[in-house]
Amino acid sequence: MYCSACGQALAPGQGFCPKCGRPSAAPLPSVPGMEFQLENYAGKVRALAVVWFIYAAISLLLGIAGLTFAHAFFSHFGMWGHGPWGNGSMPPEWFGPAILHLIWIALLGRAVLALIAGWGLLEHTQWGRIVAIIAAILSLIRFPLGTALGIWTLIVLLGYRNTTLYEQL
Repeated sequence: MYCSACGQALAPGQGFCPKCGRPSAAPLPSVPGMEFQLENYAGKVRALAVVWFIYAAISLLLGIAGLTFAHAFFSHFGMWGHGPWGNGSMPPEWFGPAILHLIWIALLGRAVLALIAGWGLLEHTQWGRIVAIIAAILSLIRFPLGTALGIWTLIVLLGYRNTTLYEQL
């Protein structure tokens, strides 16, 4: 501890500065139950991180299964060359597979974002909190799992009290 007037080093429990005579400030009492609140909040953040990992795995597996089925269905029934673009107005050879590739990229992006959010929350980094909030907002439209996870994430991470607790982790 140091004197607030002259900067002299003070011994613990010393009431006055030996150099200038100014009374030292009393140490601030700790907030009652703060350790319990911090441990409780850390458990919530850890559980949220694990659920983000699970959500990434589930959405990746279901997305791969869905895209595999779509590719097999459209390839087997020859749907790429038929329909409104089958008369030659749009090249049917690349349109369907291009859509599937775009969906594949979006699926990978969503899974990677969920993994990064989970890892950042598990490590208690400030950027992890921001990435998790962004991922939560983007996953709100993915009913029902994404919506539930997004709402839970926003409840746990937003607000003054939760922000203060997260910064102390």
